[in-house]
Amino acid sequence: MRTEEDSIGKMDIPSDALFGIHSVRARNNFPDITPFSIEWYKAMAMVKLACYTTVRSFRKALIEKGGDRKLPVVLPDDNVLLLLEAVAGEMILGKYFDQFIVPAVSGGAGTSINMNVNEILTNAALLKLEKSPGEYSLIDPIETANIYQSTNDVVPTALKIAIMLQLNRLEESINSLRQLTESYETQFRSKLRIAYTQMQEAVPSSFGKLFSTYNEALSRDWWRISKCFERIKVVNLGGSAVGTGMGVPRYFIMEVIPVLQQICGLPVTRSENLPDATCNLDSFVEVHAILKSHAVNLEKMVSDIRLLSSDVSGNRSLQIPAKQVGSSIMPGKVNPVIPEFVISAAHKVYSNDVLISSLSAQGCLDLNAYLPVIGHSLLESLRLLIAADETLRNNLFDDIRVTEGTEDQVMKSPSVTTALGPVIGYHNAALLAIEMKKKGISVIQANEQLKLMPEDQLYQALKPENLLKTGFTLNDLLS
Repeated sequence: MRTEEDSIGKMDIPSDALFGIHSVRARNNFPDITPFSIEWYKAMAMVKLACYTTVRSFRKALIEKGGDRKLPVVLPDDNVLLLLEAVAGEMILGKYFDQFIVPAVSGGAGTSINMNVNEILTNAALLKLEKSPGEYSLIDPIETANIYQSTNDVVPTALKIAIMLQLNRLEESINSLRQLTESYETQFRSKLRIAYTQMQEAVPSSFGKLFSTYNEALSRDWWRISKCFERIKVVNLGGSAVGTGMGVPRYFIMEVIPVLQQICGLPVTRSENLPDATCNLDSFVEVHAILKSHAVNLEKMVSDIRLLSSDVSGNRSLQIPAKQVGSSIMPGKVNPVIPEFVISAAHKVYSNDVLISSLSAQGCLDLNAYLPVIGHSLLESLRLLIAADETLRNNLFDDIRVTEGTEDQVMKSPSVTTALGPVIGYHNAALLAIEMKKKGISVIQANEQLKLMPEDQLYQALKPENLLKTGFTLNDLLS
């Protein structure tokens, strides 16, 4: 064991641990077992790398400007900064994540997140110097690893980077799913089905039209997600504690964002009002509302498919792939597990939306103390939606099938008489519908008995291309 000390007191730390006293206090104070997001962890490393690179550049500029004069500020040596940069680069790849012990839900506005990262950076750098973790006289978690930084600008900046990287993945997953629904829109363009309103038979439609509604909804989701980057790209890095930049060189404030852009490959920009970007989290609320819209569309879509493929519907006009055994007691039972997963994920997104909205409003004066759980919830929603899109694409839509005989179902459905109203009138069409219901016969058979319209005119009206036309023309009535 080694002993570390802070302003509160001393604590024993495992000798080989890369975390330190600040991380252990956080773990003890916040006994949550939900793991911190590795995406956020990697993004923290990107921000740290940008900070050290900028400090090294600042040090070089000072030396060039001052010549042989002693530097007016104390800065880490280039060798130390390069070591920290090297460790940060390893952390970007996920290394040392097992040493991050702060849970997802914590107090303190993210200070524990920042300090756990600082301690890992410091102790991993010490190991590269063949020193022992905890020898902070050489490299210090606060004096060195946190130079010109505050929790209040580093942690939210890293969160926005993590969100943007996940938004890229979500955009791709939505588009992949959208392309498949678009292919079904074309494939089933003339495949008749009965449309339903309020879970009752309504009018003839097609599976192509049904999948077109999914394609359009996903297209809107895709477009909205692409706009999220504009909302989330503005960061407060360099603003320090409350956005005033106190204690931070103006050189650092001006230069650190372009360096960060190069590291993360994202269009991050410095806020024109750093205090605003520090205390107001409404951009997270706005972005998550867009995520919620996608969850709503996914739930609607899979609820439709679950119903159309169910035993309850009777017709079972869609067949979904069997993915796993459905029961431990009922032999041969297969359940719609993919729709159920997507619906469950959607409702988790809805609950996260309430949490993010309410806690973002809880920001007090110059800072919001609830950033850790807000960020965790937003990243969780992103992961769930990406997973929902991918499993829908690979495990449901990729092998969905329209059952045979759907055209016969349409011809035996009283709803088909709606298409005849413009020709024979509502009341005569109702007589056909009543006859069909009473005797369980098709519209053709009902018309043979009631003789309400010529047979050739009826067949013409019942052609799929005529049933699926948008409205009717004068020529339709005169033909």
